[in-house]
Amino acid sequence: MTAPATQEDALLARRAEFPILEKSTYLVNHSLGAMPRKVYDALREYADMWATRGIRAWAEGWWASPVTTGNLLARIFNAPEGSVVMHQNVSVIQGLLASCFDFEGPRNRVVYTSMNFPSVMYVWEAQTRRGAEVVEVPSRDGVGVETEDLLAAIDERTLLVPISHVLFQTGFRQDLAAVVEKAHSVGALVVADCYQSTGTVPFDVRALDVDMVCGGSVKWLCGGPGAGYLYVKPGLRDRLEPALTGWMAHAEPFAFEPGAQRYAGDATRMLHGSPAVPALYAARSGYEIIGEIGVEAIRAKSVRQTTRFLERAAERGLATRSPLDPERRGGTVTLLVEHGPAVVQALAARDILVDCRPDVGLRISPHFYTTDDELDHCLDSVEEILARGLWKEYAQGSSAY
Repeated sequence: MTAPATQEDALLARRAEFPILEKSTYLVNHSLGAMPRKVYDALREYADMWATRGIRAWAEGWWASPVTTGNLLARIFNAPEGSVVMHQNVSVIQGLLASCFDFEGPRNRVVYTSMNFPSVMYVWEAQTRRGAEVVEVPSRDGVGVETEDLLAAIDERTLLVPISHVLFQTGFRQDLAAVVEKAHSVGALVVADCYQSTGTVPFDVRALDVDMVCGGSVKWLCGGPGAGYLYVKPGLRDRLEPALTGWMAHAEPFAFEPGAQRYAGDATRMLHGSPAVPALYAARSGYEIIGEIGVEAIRAKSVRQTTRFLERAAERGLATRSPLDPERRGGTVTLLVEHGPAVVQALAARDILVDCRPDVGLRISPHFYTTDDELDHCLDSVEEILARGLWKEYAQGSSAY
């Protein structure tokens, strides 16, 4: 077998590892990454272990899985081994983080942008009943939030800055380093939601000195649902005592001590109840593939393909709400089209999978396994569906997915 000629050839050589690519043009990686074929084996391993080892499975890997699985992610964004733990999703994670803090004093402000993911907003808005004051920084253009506007809102009364590294609507990339620097200068902490960046935009938690990082596996990590991750900087972590807690966070969980929590002295203090073991088995294959390839290589291809796509879209008169500068953009690009949900369904009928969101139109995201021809095919199809009114067939009961 001839070796791949280029790095991009090597990436495309991995297409066979993802079954859905055999029949679909898969451009919805910002929402649900393609499933690695090895997930079949991983879930069979889980089922076999349950079937043959029974209760012994807890001591033979299940109990430790929130940390051992987290270690695979730690390597991707340069976190210390043992510092990343797994949860169900980002809403639970941010609720757990919120439970660590007291909002009754003068430093009670929570600063984030108007383009934050709504689920995260709901968590922090709920903290207002505990005394939090939410400061929402607006967007000037519906694309992103200017860094200078966000930095100006962070002051000596700010306690926490829970922001999205890359925005889910437009792919706008926030200057995380600048936010961390400003927050630390006034004594505030940053919670970076990296759901839309981990696996497609390189970042280093130690170089950034970011306080807390969370996200999930559904998107660029190709890890599927039910596997959220949390990193807390060790020096900070050891001072936090979540009110949302459970026996996995205890220093000696199998002592079954009654009464108040006695927190573990490591990252497990940020856990709570028993883990969702099957989801962690399912997630590992994607993490391993991303780790083997390296996010730098994925990013290089993503920048080339998304830039090429936007240039070709502009030539056809199709507008975007995504930043044109790749330095300000994650892995997703958008096309402003009318009748977005119906266009999504018309594309799906051709086995071209994208989605749409209000005010930004279609969201389209190539990954390391995407070919240039697939992106061209998508663009040709969008143009034809709009020009010939083919979306009308799907206008009733259409979905954004």
